[in-house]
Amino acid sequence: MAQTIRRNARPVRRQARAQAGRAKVRQAKAHTNSLVSAMLRVLPFTEEQLHKAFLVMILAAFVALAWMVASFAGLTALAGQQMAQAAARAGYQVARVEVRGVERMNELKVYERVLGEQERAMPLVDLNALRASVMELSWVQDARVSRELPDTIVVDVVEREPHAVLKKPDRLVLIDRTGHELEPISRSEAKGMLQVSGPGARQQVDALAALLDAAPALKPQVSEAEWIGNRRWNLTFGTGQTLALPQGAERAAGALMEFARIDGVNRLIGGKAVAFDMRNPDRFYLRCPECREEAQGNKGT
Repeated sequence: MAQTIRRNARPVRRQARAQAGRAKVRQAKAHTNSLVSAMLRVLPFTEEQLHKAFLVMILAAFVALAWMVASFAGLTALAGQQMAQAAARAGYQVARVEVRGVERMNELKVYERVLGEQERAMPLVDLNALRASVMELSWVQDARVSRELPDTIVVDVVEREPHAVLKKPDRLVLIDRTGHELEPISRSEAKGMLQVSGPGARQQVDALAALLDAAPALKPQVSEAEWIGNRRWNLTFGTGQTLALPQGAERAAGALMEFARIDGVNRLIGGKAVAFDMRNPDRFYLRCPECREEAQGNKGT
C-alpha cells in the first residue's frame, strides 16, 4: 500500500506541545468564566443590567468628553451669552439698586459700587464680586447681595458701630470697638465721645472697653484714655483730672473698682486733687497743688 508523506509536517513533539497549550487556554477560559459567573451570582443585579450600566458609563464618558471639547472651543460661553441676552430682552436686566441697613455711613458709596451693573443682564451679574467690593467700605461689617427678579439688585448692609475717637498726630478718626477705622471726624463732632491716644492704642480699644465695664459708675465720666508705654492706661475724666492705672488687665480693673469705691465715699472726681496714681498696689497717691497752698497758708498764720 502506498503511503503519503507530507512535507513540512510538524514533528510529533511540537504537535503535542501545541495541543497542551490549547488545553491550558481552554482551561483558563473555563476558570475565568466560572469566576465571572460566580461573581454575577453574588451581585444584586443580572448580567443584562450590568451590560446596560457599562453602556451608560460609556455614553456618560462620551458626553463629558464632548462637553470639555465644547468648553475649550468657547461654545458654552457663547451659549451662556445668548441665554443672558435673551433674558435681558425679556426684561431680566438690572434697572434698580436697593440698599438696606444703612443708617450712619454715606449710602452713595454703596451705590457707587453697584451702579456699574445697570442694564446688565441678570444672569451675568457676579454677586460674589459685588459683595467683595461692598465689603471694602470702611463702615461695612458684613453685606449680602441678591437678585430680586426681574430687575433689582438688593444690597443688605450691616454697619459697624462707632465706639471711640482715635487721636492721631494730624487728625481724629472714628473707630469701632475692635479699633477698625471708620472715617475722619472733626473736633466738634468728637465732643462727648471717648478719645483714645498713644502708640498701639488702636489695638487695645476692646481691652479698654472691658476695663471700663468693670466700673460702670465711672465709665460715662471718662473722656480720654492714653495708652502709656504699650503696657498700661492713664484715664482722664471730664473734670480734667487724671488717674494712672497699673500694668495688667486684672490689676488695672481692680484699681479702677477701688477708685470707684473711694470716689463714692469721698467725692474725688470734681474735688481739689488734679491727679491720682494707683500704680503701687499698697499706696494711693494724690496730687493736689491747691491743698499744698492751703497747708502753707495755714502754717504762715
